[in-house]
Amino acid sequence: MKKLLSLPPNLVTCFHDITHTDPKEWFCTSDPIDSKLGSGGGTTWLLQACRNEEKHSETTHRITDDLATWTGNEKRILLHAGGQSRRLPAYAPSGKILTPIPVFRWGRGQRLTQNLLSLQIPLYEEIMQKAPESLHTLIASGDVYIRTSKALQDIPEADVVCYGLWVDPQLAKNHGVFVSSRKNPEQLDFMLQKPSVELLGKLMQDYLFLMDIGIWLLSDRAIELLIKHSVNENGEITYYDLYSDFGRALGAHPQIEDAELNQLTVAILPLPGGEFHHYGTSREMISSTLAIQNCVIDQRMIMHKKVKPHPAIFVQNAITHYTFTPENSEVWIENSCIASDWKLNARNIITGVPENNWALNVPTGCCIDVVPIGETDYVARPYGFNDAFRGALDKEDTLYQEMPVTDWLAQRGLDAGQIIHSEDLQAARLFPICHTKDELEKVLRWMTSEPELQTGKTIWMQAQKLSADEISAYANLRRLASQREEFRKYNWNALADNYEKSIFYQLNLQEAAEEFTKFRLPLPHPLPDSAPLMTRISDAMFRAQTLQLKEGKFTNEVKREEDTAFRLMREGLTSTVKHKQSPRLSVYADQIVWGRSPVRIDLAGGWTDTPPYSLMEGGNVVNIAIELNGQPPLQVYVKPSNAYRITLRSIDLGAMETVTTYEELHQFNQVGSPFSIPKAALVLAGFHPDFSTEHFSSLEKQLQAFGSGIEVTLLSAIPAGSGLGTSSILASTVLGAVNDFCGLNWDKQEIGSRTLILEQLLTTGGGWQDQYGGVLQGVKLLQTQPGWNQEPMVRWLPEHLFTNDEYRKCHLLYYTGITRTAKSILAEIVRSMFLNSTEHLQLLGEMKQHALNLYDAILRNNFEETGRLIRKTWQQNQLLDAGTNPKAIAELTKRIDDLCLGYKLPGAGGGGYLYMVAKDPEAALRIRKILVQNPPNDRARFVEMTLSNKGLEVSRS
Repeated sequence: MKKLLSLPPNLVTCFHDITHTDPKEWFCTSDPIDSKLGSGGGTTWLLQACRNEEKHSETTHRITDDLATWTGNEKRILLHAGGQSRRLPAYAPSGKILTPIPVFRWGRGQRLTQNLLSLQIPLYEEIMQKAPESLHTLIASGDVYIRTSKALQDIPEADVVCYGLWVDPQLAKNHGVFVSSRKNPEQLDFMLQKPSVELLGKLMQDYLFLMDIGIWLLSDRAIELLIKHSVNENGEITYYDLYSDFGRALGAHPQIEDAELNQLTVAILPLPGGEFHHYGTSREMISSTLAIQNCVIDQRMIMHKKVKPHPAIFVQNAITHYTFTPENSEVWIENSCIASDWKLNARNIITGVPENNWALNVPTGCCIDVVPIGETDYVARPYGFNDAFRGALDKEDTLYQEMPVTDWLAQRGLDAGQIIHSEDLQAARLFPICHTKDELEKVLRWMTSEPELQTGKTIWMQAQKLSADEISAYANLRRLASQREEFRKYNWNALADNYEKSIFYQLNLQEAAEEFTKFRLPLPHPLPDSAPLMTRISDAMFRAQTLQLKEGKFTNEVKREEDTAFRLMREGLTSTVKHKQSPRLSVYADQIVWGRSPVRIDLAGGWTDTPPYSLMEGGNVVNIAIELNGQPPLQVYVKPSNAYRITLRSIDLGAMETVTTYEELHQFNQVGSPFSIPKAALVLAGFHPDFSTEHFSSLEKQLQAFGSGIEVTLLSAIPAGSGLGTSSILASTVLGAVNDFCGLNWDKQEIGSRTLILEQLLTTGGGWQDQYGGVLQGVKLLQTQPGWNQEPMVRWLPEHLFTNDEYRKCHLLYYTGITRTAKSILAEIVRSMFLNSTEHLQLLGEMKQHALNLYDAILRNNFEETGRLIRKTWQQNQLLDAGTNPKAIAELTKRIDDLCLGYKLPGAGGGGYLYMVAKDPEAALRIRKILVQNPPNDRARFVEMTLSNKGLEVSRS
């Protein structure tokens, strides 16, 4: 999905260098110099510039000459971020869109390098992925951060789709407003621009209004008309505004009559759980950041334990030797050095200041921006916290402390009329170029707090001075970015050393490892055993990743650190279950305990049940328990024997093993052993000193006290690597049968919990949804909360969509005969969880919400939506790891794709079974015919599946 950015001209030349983005994915240009095109004309210019570049690219072919037609060949996100940034001078040179944003104290997986652009894009991408095929273009503003805490609703087919927020009239009056009739709220009646509170008050009797948040989706037809209205009769792009011109011509009763635009269909969508954070002014930069930090106030969810002297103090990419106090309100320090002899007050924004040992007093309301010019010079730009950099210099614009510029000059013995040749502060050449840091210090002292300092005045008088516009035009943005990177280099170790109160271990630790490697930073000091267990786990995996990057290979030391992370996680999980057991023979000598279980198909939310993600965030999974060919495919038989030993048999593997010692029983984690599961299950049941409440000198002695030997026979009537949760559910079935045989009184919930422990003992990892999916019958939503105790709460769902004659035949299960490679998929995804991968955590969060969406669809008996959501589950699995869908599977599903509402490989993917939801019974018959006549291999076959209404069953002969 291509991103098109309209940026300040100076930023265009170095954007890809300083953001490390791919030019093929990110296209950027600027509006023509000295030409105002508006958001509509600017959109046309941006599309035209991108099309022209692709047309002349050596690697791109068949680019149409027709711009309107070209817009329909792929989906694009357009961001308008080319303004002068008059009201946010701190980031005018590099563009507001690259404003660094502090890591959220409640967020996990964020990057220390994040900025407004990187935070904006995920929502826009999600919207475009959800948008109908007819909508190829999304247009948004570059100076806002829009969050949503809920799932997006379906996006309807329309020429124009706009998102809005329910807001108070006092906020709406400063923005565009979508007005809809109360009788038809989703249809736009008309659009207003910055309406008065009084007008909105009158409209509220019969209308609803949503504030425009600047997210517009346009069909190809709408783009064609926007382009047409942006071009004059000479073919030149002219001023045309998307909001006040194009927007006001839309709706049932448009404000502007236009025969073509009036015919466009429009849909207005409230953004669910939406938040609108504007970064248009200096004050908004701080207030919006504070609002985001306070989006979550539940202290259990806040990982950043530090309490600041004032909540509105933000320091990032900086070296500060200054001690803040509660009086330092509305302070922003970024890409700067604040020496110990500085004196800050309130409403201070400090950006770009190089390393120094100055003694500088920054008055209340004074802000300082230092911008590199050329290879060695700096421009000093003090300004006022509320400066708008527009209007008459003696009225609206100030330099600091609400002092008009004319008064500021007069205070320094200067005549404004002789100095300034502009009525606009943006164009006034007030800001001196300094050749040394010493000059920079003196001129800043003179310009801010010491008007009597003659050396500062002399430097200012003799220096070449630039206007705000010229600073943006000539700034050396590579130097600015390099200085930011250098300051951040020192921040990494400080954050790691102060881990108890810092954000370090909630960051994207993959990025942290890359930065530690890049800057050759020493690893942090080892954490004490008293540190929180989850922190120690994160630390171990961070060390492993950093060492691997530094060495360029997987070494023994890397393996030791990785093993430490997994060992600590195992310890945390196993500590939640009472280990010691006292098994007692609870059957007659001639009785057999028979356990049998269905398998499971995960429909949504798989992977969110997997530690460490589920430990950090909790998980949501919707799955079903199914029997195959009319029977539960996993069966276990436990019976007493006269010999005091343990005999293990596998019917399907044709294997047998006799265990006579504790040592042999404890060898359950041997690679390739066919009896790892029953050995571990018997250990957990108390047949080992580590897990027994009583002490015995040998296994034989314990079995004698128990009253018999034990024979365990396994039957797995299902191919290996099925993706149906076989090994986990088999483990649960063994535990269930042993539980009954030994009188341990475990219920199904505890059997599921002990299965998770068993898998940790086997070091196979995995989550909890497999065992609970099979142990518990039917269709259900399983949910856990963050923490070590991962016992799911179960919400049962109606079975109508799976058992009713109308739908039952639409559910198909096909064994592909293709070998799975899930182990490597599991390892990579779990590693990304340990490292707080931004992309993985974001996707897993979406998958958690997606499970709730499917839960709701099944509750409403909506078959078509259920099928489509299962398709989305498969798409999400592939986004998590492309190895989920190997070429052989992709070729198979391509043949039946148009006959299915949805399909997926259960489990981690890679192979095994393919679950399909056909559009209707006739489509199901056609799918069967296609795959039966042309199977991918000689093992592939359909397997009859039926919903299990019992789950795990244990009975006696």
